[in-house]
Amino acid sequence: MRFAFFGDVVGRSGREGLAEHLPGLRRRLGLEFVIVNAENAAAGFGITEATARELFDAGADCLTLGNHSWDQKEALTYIVREPRLIRPANYSAFSDAPGRGAQLFETDSGKRILVINVLGRVNMDALDDPFAAVDRELEAAPLGAVADAVVVDIHAEATSEKMAMGHFCDGRASLVVGTHTHVPTADCQILPGGAGYQTDAGACADYDSVIGNQKEEPLRRFTTRISGGRYKPAEGPATICGVFVETDNATGLARRIEPIRVGGRLSQHVPAVEVLAAG
Repeated sequence: MRFAFFGDVVGRSGREGLAEHLPGLRRRLGLEFVIVNAENAAAGFGITEATARELFDAGADCLTLGNHSWDQKEALTYIVREPRLIRPANYSAFSDAPGRGAQLFETDSGKRILVINVLGRVNMDALDDPFAAVDRELEAAPLGAVADAVVVDIHAEATSEKMAMGHFCDGRASLVVGTHTHVPTADCQILPGGAGYQTDAGACADYDSVIGNQKEEPLRRFTTRISGGRYKPAEGPATICGVFVETDNATGLARRIEPIRVGGRLSQHVPAVEVLAAG
């Protein structure tokens, strides 16, 4: 099975960049499923139904969220109606958070892929234990028995917490990938037990920026400690950053993983794959 995961979409630049590049990447890489982290899609903060539709129209099959899940209040009701939108699974059982933290999807070819989203706790908003939440979902739909592939999006600040999640899921997931820090890391690898892993997929954003935001306000706050207004997404051409995974059909574990970077300012990389013609 071939699928791709794309990191945090930041504002209009990220949405437009994904719309420009994703249809071609689906064809070129023979992607059967595409997951996109979209928690910064609406002007850099949260998601709306309109911005979600743009990403689905571009070719996303599933959208994951993070610490900005509810920044746009309409997300609280939209997520109830949209099963392709996944929020962190480790919201407290007492929080009454709407929606779901994991979902089992079926591809056009009949394969089943489980997508899990969790929020880290190190230097982040305190939620329930992400490891226990992931363990519950993996036990409910185990790789190779219920799911043909399993993807865990850990939306977290600390690289150590993301790496720990990778090893925690090794042998039980096809891909464990980090989001939130908006910079693609250079540690794309297959762990000893067969899980694909990258500490951060990077962002779909303008990289002439401070993690996708226009530079002036972050610089002002860093140099003066005085806020001059809200952060605003940078508006230049986006680099679309993500991860390509090919799994073993028998086990669901990763047999190949490579980064994806197209457009914008960063060095370009698209995996070379052979795509068989349909029919």
